[in-house]
Amino acid sequence: MQLSDRIETTFRLDLNQKKALSRLGLFSIADLLFHFPARYSDISEVKKINELVPGDMATILVKVSKLKTKKGYRSKIPMAEGEAEDLSGKIKIIWFNQAYMAKMIRPNENIKLTGRVSKGKHGIYISNPETERTPLSAIDSHDTLFSESGIENTGFSFPIYHETKGITSKWFYHAIEKIFKDKTLDKMEEYIPEEILKKYNLPSLKTSLIWIHKPKNKKDAESARKRFAFEEVFFIQIKRQRDKIDYKKNKSFRIKMPAKETEEFIKRFPFSPTASQKESIKTILEDMEKDSPMSRLLEGDVGSGKTAVAATATYAVINSEKGRPLSGNLQVAYMAPTEILATQHFESFITYFRHKPINIGLITGTGCRKFPSKVNPSGWTNISRSQLLKWVAGGDISVLIGTHALIQKSVKFKNLAFVVIDEQHRFGTAQRRKLVRKDGIAPHLLSMTATPIPRTLALTIYGDLDLSLLSEMPVGRKQIITEIVTPDKRDETYEKVREELKNGRQLYVICPRIFEEEAEAEFSLQGLSQGDGPRVSARLASRDSDPGKEYSAGAKLEMKSVIAEAKRLKKEVFQEYEIGVLHSKMSKQKKEEVMKNFTDGKINILCATSVVEVGVNVPNATIIIIEGAERFGLAQLHQLRGRVIRSNHQAYCYVFADTKTHKTMDRLKAFKNAKNGFELAELDLTLRGSGELGGGKQWGISDIGMEAIKNIKMVEAARTEASRITEENFELSKYPLLKQKVHEKAGEFHFE
Repeated sequence: MQLSDRIETTFRLDLNQKKALSRLGLFSIADLLFHFPARYSDISEVKKINELVPGDMATILVKVSKLKTKKGYRSKIPMAEGEAEDLSGKIKIIWFNQAYMAKMIRPNENIKLTGRVSKGKHGIYISNPETERTPLSAIDSHDTLFSESGIENTGFSFPIYHETKGITSKWFYHAIEKIFKDKTLDKMEEYIPEEILKKYNLPSLKTSLIWIHKPKNKKDAESARKRFAFEEVFFIQIKRQRDKIDYKKNKSFRIKMPAKETEEFIKRFPFSPTASQKESIKTILEDMEKDSPMSRLLEGDVGSGKTAVAATATYAVINSEKGRPLSGNLQVAYMAPTEILATQHFESFITYFRHKPINIGLITGTGCRKFPSKVNPSGWTNISRSQLLKWVAGGDISVLIGTHALIQKSVKFKNLAFVVIDEQHRFGTAQRRKLVRKDGIAPHLLSMTATPIPRTLALTIYGDLDLSLLSEMPVGRKQIITEIVTPDKRDETYEKVREELKNGRQLYVICPRIFEEEAEAEFSLQGLSQGDGPRVSARLASRDSDPGKEYSAGAKLEMKSVIAEAKRLKKEVFQEYEIGVLHSKMSKQKKEEVMKNFTDGKINILCATSVVEVGVNVPNATIIIIEGAERFGLAQLHQLRGRVIRSNHQAYCYVFADTKTHKTMDRLKAFKNAKNGFELAELDLTLRGSGELGGGKQWGISDIGMEAIKNIKMVEAARTEASRITEENFELSKYPLLKQKVHEKAGEFHFE
């Protein structure tokens, strides 16, 4: 058996198994070997049916029978129902909103069920249990492991793999067993340098593969996972360190600005800079004095003043006279994630640089602007795209602000010396290379993020960027008061909000949807009259809600829409206040008009989608209501909350949640109690795993790689070794197998 052999030629597969393996991306023997168990089934945790207590989360090993589909008597919710049995007794099982489960399980099949024990009119039952096929029968649950299959009792447990319809963990177990017996592992060569394995006490490749698929004990399984976790971060770090060295080979513009001028410019801000802002500015200006390009990530919590740091660095560039290799003004490109934010930065930069004789441009997908205007020297004017591009290419525009339109081929700078990327996580090394001029001169790069990222994740994903941290909030800012609001507390909360509105403050109301039809409501938008709340039949009951909850026809839709909610609030709650609507499908002009009216105080309440998530700045808006909070990730909730910390007034965030599941409430409590985004990020690692904030799938990092990112020592060790190897041997010629593996893995990671 060769590692490159196709699975379908080595094993007898039916059509469903072939389709299942294809869905999992498994085609060769090597793919199978590196399809690791997601976890191990510990039979010692299994309970007997007669030991179950209502309210507990429990695992039982049973045979399932009497499976059927039905609908709730009143709610009409589709469900699957059956009976589970072990040697101690029987219990009813119900899957609400998952009628298909009745067809997924074969009658009298051995199944491991994990779910909540509930009590109903007719006794106890298990609701919405997770299912796990197992070769074990109920009689084995408190006996020796694997006895039914004749597998040797190893003292540990059965490996559980990522499954899909047509393929089971049991199939994987026996397939791996066959590969091991064929001595296929003897043909595998170690690609991690031996000195690194010894230094960090990591098992060899062959040993690790055996231990991860067939561990004799928990320690072996952990050692194997540690090796593969280290390996994945190590490969990423080698790729990132090589990118960093490669970019640093370019020359750049040497920027020099006297400290006195820096201090004079900082005085133009309407606040005193924090110590971390001063430190970041100092570090950035020192980087820009060098003749190699800066690559730096500025990570700061929402409202910590990243824009002020970027503006100071911009001032240094447009003011610099020293070290210019070419004639003409040096130029700055500032890329923002949304048109709203790009426009806001354009107006802010006009304020910052009004005293300088420079031109500032704005380019977005819907139009272009220039400051100053010949007709109105104190204001801006709309200009054609072609005219703006001509001025940019000629070096007449010193600062160009825009969305991703900035990096299109048609935009050509004369002397681009500094690039600021705001919240553009997909702007990676490939885009950076496009900024390098034909004469080998590359601009300095400052990437900024307010998304709370654990230090381990930042060091991994942004391994080719130096890290600066804004860890403080401006002087006088008060901690936002955050409250989780259950349905019974809505009216009470609205009264609290009304008191703040009476005091002249403004309110954001965030909804997950724009229109009702996005959630399959049973009416059209055109048919809405004022006050029509979004109502749907019980068939749309949320799967995130309590599984046993009955929904009456006409229940309020949990996925609230901006338009309907604005109408409801105007009719039923805040009749005396002006309410505006903002969402991504509005035209640019309409968005700007709404935002201007909100900023000017003509609109008291702004109903919006998460389009306001990034950067929108209205100091007087100090209250935010987030509807359907369970629908948002923690990072997004934190970004949304940050909209109301733009002044020294007391700010409030009301999190409206309809679900009562323990997992969701734990997440929301963590969100409420976290003092800042960085603390929230670390909490999120333990509550939901790295994927929620850093996006395991988003970056192409496997589950086992994301495990490593919870371990700062492992990440730092991988980074140290990657830096050492790339500095000593950039082409990796001393390590041909490692070079080949890094090249293979590079295609799986998508940082761009």
